Amino acid sequence: MSRTETYTALVLKTQNSGESNREAWFLTEEAGLLRATVFGGPKSKLRSHVSPHNSGKLWIYRDPVRNSRKVSDFDVQSWRPGIRELWERIMAASAIAETILSSQGGGGNWAEAFPSVCQSLDALDGSGEELSGRIFIHFLWNWLDILGLRPDLEHCVSCACEPDGDGVLWYDSIEGGVLCADCARGREGGSLLRLGPGAGKWLRAVAGIVPSELKRYSLDTVSRTEAKHLVTSLMSHALGRGFSSWENVS
Repeated sequence: MSRTETYTALVLKTQNSGESNREAWFLTEEAGLLRATVFGGPKSKLRSHVSPHNSGKLWIYRDPVRNSRKVSDFDVQSWRPGIRELWERIMAASAIAETILSSQGGGGNWAEAFPSVCQSLDALDGSGEELSGRIFIHFLWNWLDILGLRPDLEHCVSCACEPDGDGVLWYDSIEGGVLCADCARGREGGSLLRLGPGAGKWLRAVAGIVPSELKRYSLDTVSRTEAKHLVTSLMSHALGRGFSSWENVS
């Protein structure tokens, strides 16, 4: 039985291990999250290839006796060098990686999760400062869908009506859905999050698009704040905690 396994993989994170080795965490299309050791010093070609945001074909040697994995080779097919050229891109990419690692790589839905993540990073590779933040919000919104946790914004969770698209929605964390203006009346605050018409329209509009199309969907400052607050609150609830990396994305 072969001890070499091949994957379609994305490097999420690397960390120094010992004097010259690294531990690397990957998202793979076939098996979700994997951790493996990269042997070699700073001048190693393999080490330079196994860097965050790179994706391609990965060869892993698995030692069943030691229960360990090491990277045998990594053929990089997408380098995404632009992510490292802008602070806002770096912060958004780091927040995306931390979310993936904390949510078990998509909860088993790897075949859908992998291309979704790669598309977000591809869009970040050439994005501007403001667009980088929108890409991150869109990623979390899509990631909630992959995890089966994205709420329906088209219907009131209390009365099942279709709320006015030009009105304010209120997300009820207890009910797990949005309330129309009538059902939310007198209940503002507490478990409710405000979602103005700009944020609500934007989240509904971008739910089915690929990240490269986000430049056509603008978002004003107030709506951006509300949309980010909703998606980070939902993800925090799902994971049991929030992350400082999310706050670093403007």
